[in-house]
Amino acid sequence: MPFGSIILFLGLALDRLIGDPRSRFHPVALLGNLIGFWGRTNFYPRSLERVIGILGWLVTVAVAFVPCVLLYLFAPRAVFVIFSILALAFCIGWRSLEEHVASVEEALSKGEEEGRRAVSYLVSRDTKKLTFEQIRSGAYESAAENLVDSIIAPIFWFVVFEIIFGAGIFGAVLFRCANTMDAMLGYKDERVRIGWFAARADDVLAFIPARVTGVLLLAVFAVKGTAGDALRCYQRDRKKRPGFNGGTPMSLIAGGCGVCFEKPGVYRIGDCKRTLEEGGRSIISSMRWATVLAAVVGVLLMVIL
Repeated sequence: MPFGSIILFLGLALDRLIGDPRSRFHPVALLGNLIGFWGRTNFYPRSLERVIGILGWLVTVAVAFVPCVLLYLFAPRAVFVIFSILALAFCIGWRSLEEHVASVEEALSKGEEEGRRAVSYLVSRDTKKLTFEQIRSGAYESAAENLVDSIIAPIFWFVVFEIIFGAGIFGAVLFRCANTMDAMLGYKDERVRIGWFAARADDVLAFIPARVTGVLLLAVFAVKGTAGDALRCYQRDRKKRPGFNGGTPMSLIAGGCGVCFEKPGVYRIGDCKRTLEEGGRSIISSMRWATVLAAVVGVLLMVIL
């Protein structure tokens, strides 16, 4: 069996086992420090911010690639495989994604104010007047969108780079860098110029994985008998969510699980056949099965190709 298949399986297993350790020395946290250093607003002349954004993006990816390149070229194969397993686990946020939703549910058990405080860490919307259902919507919307960003896209690019170059970790690291820069800089506020390239690069790198996620979800909902509802919701509501990619998993999950996602004053996706409290487990279950299916398909592709 190719090493890539072993790395993918053990990387996912390690993420489920240890999750996302909270430490300032976590690789993604260190990456965030680097992005925060060059991605400061009101620091450069406005005419140079877009150029700085492009150069900063390239430098960040290059810095993240340094340990990958050194170990790939000079370390024994076994050392590179172990490194790749650890790095892939850091690039994937499967367990932490579910933990973030669970933290909102736990906070809601203590009241609306606690729930609003908890969900404010996951979404950028104003949470001061959100109802119980809208608080849950923010949490599960974040989970649905991050099914692409935190799970399927890293797996996808790992598989692509493993098949083409024999070093899948480069693909996973590339996407994690791009997505982190978008998360920190890709906003239409004072960061709009310096974060423009980061936002576009993330859209491009997530475009195919988002559609792959849609196919995986449809397969899961076909087994559950709700693929028709998921597809109808996708056709009707996917463009209500701003952006190229987020509307795909959100609309399919809303339709397949019979729930409604709502960002007050912006969009409503899905039909409220049941509340998010009732449908929450179905959402998490669907995401888990989509992840497992992605891993199985990825392993098969690496073995065959």
